Amino acid sequence: MANRQPKIHHRHNTARSPPLNPLSSPPHLTDLRIQSHSFGDSDCGMSSSSKLLIRGGTVVNAHHQEVADVYVEDGIVVSVKPNIQVHDDATVIDATGKYVMPGGIDPHTHLAMEFMGTVTVDDFFSGQAAALAGGTTMHIDFVIPVNGSLTAGFEAYKIKAKDSCMDYGLHMAITKLDESVARDMEVMVEERGINSFKFFLAYKDAFMISDELFLRGLKKCKSLGALAMVHAENGDAVAEGQKRMMELGITGPEGHALSRPPELEGEATGRAIRLASFVNTPLYVVHVMSIDALDEIAKAKRSGQRVIGEPVISGLMLDDSKLWDPDFTTASMYVMSPPIRKSGHNRALQAALTTGVLQLHQAKFLLFTALLDDTQESRLHCALLELVGTDHCTFNSTQKAFGIDDFRKIPNGVNGIEERMHLLWDSMVESGMISVTDYVRITSTECARIFNIYPRKGAILAGSDADIIVLNPNSTFELSATSHHSRSDTNVYEGRKGKGKVEVTIAGGRVVWQHGELNVVPGSGRYIEMPPFGHLFDGIDKADTSYLSSLNAPVKRGKAAT
Repeated sequence: MANRQPKIHHRHNTARSPPLNPLSSPPHLTDLRIQSHSFGDSDCGMSSSSKLLIRGGTVVNAHHQEVADVYVEDGIVVSVKPNIQVHDDATVIDATGKYVMPGGIDPHTHLAMEFMGTVTVDDFFSGQAAALAGGTTMHIDFVIPVNGSLTAGFEAYKIKAKDSCMDYGLHMAITKLDESVARDMEVMVEERGINSFKFFLAYKDAFMISDELFLRGLKKCKSLGALAMVHAENGDAVAEGQKRMMELGITGPEGHALSRPPELEGEATGRAIRLASFVNTPLYVVHVMSIDALDEIAKAKRSGQRVIGEPVISGLMLDDSKLWDPDFTTASMYVMSPPIRKSGHNRALQAALTTGVLQLHQAKFLLFTALLDDTQESRLHCALLELVGTDHCTFNSTQKAFGIDDFRKIPNGVNGIEERMHLLWDSMVESGMISVTDYVRITSTECARIFNIYPRKGAILAGSDADIIVLNPNSTFELSATSHHSRSDTNVYEGRKGKGKVEVTIAGGRVVWQHGELNVVPGSGRYIEMPPFGHLFDGIDKADTSYLSSLNAPVKRGKAAT
């Protein structure tokens, strides 16, 4: 091919790169060890053919699995059935004995984000390259407004995403709310393909908004058919907790966790849920990290409220013990918000992703049974949490060192965009906690449904985008900063080994990960517009009508005699 395109070599057993200077320009693509290489050259074993046959694998969708072939043309799934015959011009991938599944969709990332006086080290190219190596083929990032302007923020993120190498969508953060912002919200939904808005109840004096503005935002979201999302921590109490820790001389990373305990996440989650109920609009709670927040979600679901709880892979896999590590570099890499919690919270979150029988009126009791060793107790949970994100927000050790004398200055964030799919398979499918179809549901399908892009995304069906992975359940993996594709010089899952490895990733019908090598093209990613009024809004108008009819008001009263 005349068009020369970059190839990223998987890096095994290489020396760790020196920390990047966070105040310098973003690193050049050569920092990812990219070499110019024609897409489809014979020595990389990949093809640019527009026709692709995945033969003999177990094709898994969220509600069904079968041994079948998958035929793809021009980036679209054409047919899923056994024994498909193709011409010689089609590239054939043998998936015998392996699982063929929809590529992962990560609902929560922060690439090229300005935050806490610096910028995340992963941009839309390096972060997406890492995602593809880990089996994720689409993500949804968060636009941060520019001086409160949604339009300016959107345009800035489109520029940031110009080197995208896989499909992406965008949420929009709301950091202030006036008439201008309300009009911008309409434009975002009606013209820019955004169907979700995030509100912060934390980060006082930065992103945090008042309950009054949150209520106004919920009403606006409802009228637009857009999903309201919330970062749920009590920002005022967190600020007080930070002050308390500093006064006690607790200035290290452990102070981060101690200053924002689970109770503050639970309180804000419950408050947000009740305000959304008052407005009667769906609510999506991002990065659910604690039993306290999970309990509030369980109570809301028991009452029939439409609440989505999103755990993130760090909250599922890790506990807070590393925050007490005597080495600052080690401890600081685990700082994120809400914090990674004590052991037990992670097991409760895992249990809430499983299917089974749950007596919802006993939800709080059952959440705490996840702290026990009896796995049968844990399996009593139903799927209280529907999907898993990452909150991938990476800073290198130099940036984390900004807070070496004050934990409040440590940039918040951990990695996960490359690791999520492998960790979930190993910890939950291999362990028997969830089925293979459940795995597809929580890593891909449910996200596509919630954000109204199913079945274009999140499925392997005729007409779906050909975003597909081939996973070998018998292959093993090991996670490390020396071999991952993120620009971060640390990895919170360092040394973790497991079973079940993504061997092939196909994005838009192109083989982009195979034989341990990435073959990605800057600028090949597409912005995926997400329409409003997804399934969570079904029946909302009828519920409003029912509510109005139940009021028995206003009461008609005669005028008092004069």
